[in-house]
Amino acid sequence: MSTDQDLKQRVHAAYSQIKERVHNRIVGLDEVIDLLLIGLLSEGHCLLVGVPGLAKTLLISTLSELLDLGFSRIQFTPDLMPSDIVGTEVITENADTGDRSFRFMNGPVFANVILADEINRTPPKTQAALMEAMEELQVTIGGRTHPLARPFFVLATQNPIEQEGTYPLPAAQLDRFTFLINVDYPNHDEEYRIIRTTCAPHEASGGVVLDRDEILALLDLINREPSPEDVVAEATRIARATRPENDEAPDFVKRYVSWGVGPRGAQAAVQASKVRAMLQGRDRPTVEDVHAMIPPSFRHRLIMNFRGEAEGETPERVLQNLIEGGDADRRPTSAVAAGGDRRRSTIHGRRTVGR
Repeated sequence: MSTDQDLKQRVHAAYSQIKERVHNRIVGLDEVIDLLLIGLLSEGHCLLVGVPGLAKTLLISTLSELLDLGFSRIQFTPDLMPSDIVGTEVITENADTGDRSFRFMNGPVFANVILADEINRTPPKTQAALMEAMEELQVTIGGRTHPLARPFFVLATQNPIEQEGTYPLPAAQLDRFTFLINVDYPNHDEEYRIIRTTCAPHEASGGVVLDRDEILALLDLINREPSPEDVVAEATRIARATRPENDEAPDFVKRYVSWGVGPRGAQAAVQASKVRAMLQGRDRPTVEDVHAMIPPSFRHRLIMNFRGEAEGETPERVLQNLIEGGDADRRPTSAVAAGGDRRRSTIHGRRTVGR
């Protein structure tokens, strides 16, 4: 690409093409597709929460094909060891001299797109091995540091049911994820189409839409793009309003929230808003963009207190009220008071991420 403007036009055209190609294989999931693309171009990581059988793995592998990125899937189990993720050093012998030496063998983390399937089913020691890669873009084995190639994108999944025998991710590890994405059941029409086409032949992805060099150029371009003052101010306002100890927090936050969102959440929302604007063909993000990015960026960083959980409040309702500029006397409508589905509230609220 000759100029930044050419690159912006290229990614806008590629965005529509990617969604069209993905829908050759997958029905629905438009919001999930958008958030995965935004997360990747934000150089972040995503935690997907949804029951089995909702095409999470197929979606991720399809995107990696369209973007010409190396894909690796790791099934997290209770007996998984850190070396099963990052690799290990093995002894090799020179056939001519008989000398022996250690040689590092790469683990599955040495790829561009990593699917960490059911990440909460492996012990904290193994989870921590992946966290170093996510945060530092490197792994350490035997005192030696091995860098990972850009782009590096971790997509972890969690099952909101069957929590027995799991190892919930602590708040510090959840904070490493740019987005928490809820993958819901399809609606009636989507499910009908899925079932109707069950026996249809598998569609090919159709080839590469963006190659690795173009993606790296896009990542650098997005990092160079300035963040508008109004977007930064709005993200800062909402992040500070989520903290119950802060004077700027409204009364309903002080009643229902235990811990609010840190600066990393606001950073993620602002960076994601720049990517969202670019994908939609706009030169600069708006406050509307940052409002759209607040829920996936903040929901896993907001911890409800006992009263909030008991009354059926969720991070989504708290955040929506803050986005709408709720005053100190306003409280979110609880699932119980509204006659809503308490089970759904549990799945999409704090318990979803196992705290």
